[in-house]
Amino acid sequence: MNIVCLDMEGVLVPEIWIAFSEASGIPELSRTTRDEPDYDKLMKFRLDILREHGLGLDQIQEVISTIDPLPGAREFLDELRKKTQVVILSDTFEQFGMPLMAKLNWPSLFCNELVVAGDGTIEDYRMRCEKSKLTTVRALQSCGFETIAAGDSFNDLAMIRASKAGFLFRSTQAIIDDNPDLQAFEEFDDLLAAIVEAL
Repeated sequence: MNIVCLDMEGVLVPEIWIAFSEASGIPELSRTTRDEPDYDKLMKFRLDILREHGLGLDQIQEVISTIDPLPGAREFLDELRKKTQVVILSDTFEQFGMPLMAKLNWPSLFCNELVVAGDGTIEDYRMRCEKSKLTTVRALQSCGFETIAAGDSFNDLAMIRASKAGFLFRSTQAIIDDNPDLQAFEEFDDLLAAIVEAL
């Protein structure tokens, strides 16, 4: 049995932190896992910036409510889910991801969780497990699934390389250049064709 593991931000929906950076006028918040491979370092940096500016979950969710899936993403996902099981593996948080899952016709999302105070201040974050994408792919494989993975960032490389087939999608040129053995795609139709062939 196959299962496809997809990253969320940059693959199916725009980057939430970039959208929030633009909406809030705080350019430092535009850093993502495409820029910083150390997720813990990146999140601590983000939370420090939010505290410094007195911003919390409410303001971020307000921006998320305006975000739509990337053009063609829902159709791609609907077509893929007709052919095989799909799970979204993301380092985002339930509080960010669930409103976007509604716009993508409710695929399964495995992600993390924010620790939020009563006043909406984001105090911390809880990772679902260590190296969550790779750990999840390994767990699915231990249950008898063959995994196929696609993503765009540093934090997707481990799950891509651990899978029987793995692809970069709308990644940075630096990541593509550093991983010349991985097929890289820019269009959903091409990614869908590659996944179907791998099935």
